[in-house]
Amino acid sequence: MAASRVAVVTGANRGIGEEIARQLAARGLHVVATSREPGRRFAVLDVEDRASIDAFARSHAAAGVEVLVNNAGASFDGFDAKVVARTLAVNFFGPMHLTDALLPSMRPGARVVMVSSGMGKLARLGAALRARFADPSLARAGLLDLVNGFVRDVGAGTHERHGWPSNAYSVSKIALNALVRVMARELAGDARGILVNSADPGWVRTRMGGRSAPSSVEDGAKTPVYLALLPPGGPTGEFFASERKTAF
Repeated sequence: MAASRVAVVTGANRGIGEEIARQLAARGLHVVATSREPGRRFAVLDVEDRASIDAFARSHAAAGVEVLVNNAGASFDGFDAKVVARTLAVNFFGPMHLTDALLPSMRPGARVVMVSSGMGKLARLGAALRARFADPSLARAGLLDLVNGFVRDVGAGTHERHGWPSNAYSVSKIALNALVRVMARELAGDARGILVNSADPGWVRTRMGGRSAPSSVEDGAKTPVYLALLPPGGPTGEFFASERKTAF
């Protein structure tokens, strides 16, 4: 009997991540569900901690990875340079570093899914920033310059003047969506055919989304799971909502 395909789902101890893990397991994948806190059913992974990421990647290199769902995310109270830096550490740098660390062990046909948000739309930026983020030639170094520039602008009190919103979560998801486009270009020549896409799960009833959100976790998991199971030759470098491509 062939070994089950391995899927890694971060932040899988509750909410959308837990449901994504459940739905993937129901489709026959062997799910490695991760959480910052140790637990009977979870592999320990703190996406803010490079040492934790590297240790996790080493421990799962031999098995290989067919699916990576970067679901772990956070929204913090307040708005200053420290809040911005930590939000980006969890929502942008964490997925980037984990994907980079697992990439060498990804199997042919692997799928990478970034769980993003409707708040990650480019329309939230000023015109000049929108153009820079949307530039089809944007490379990783340029994206990192933009992200680090946001932190500096918030610290200097100049972010609004330069076209940034006063919302760290929104910018972290804008940057995550841009990372999808950058990574898709980086992997264009990779013979393994790895697809990288981002998903807007919608406004979901979770601890972050609140009780008044209109969608269930089952609904919120549908698009990430759809992208995790894309057939060969499927789309890459795209943003999806309700299992359809949507504008960045």
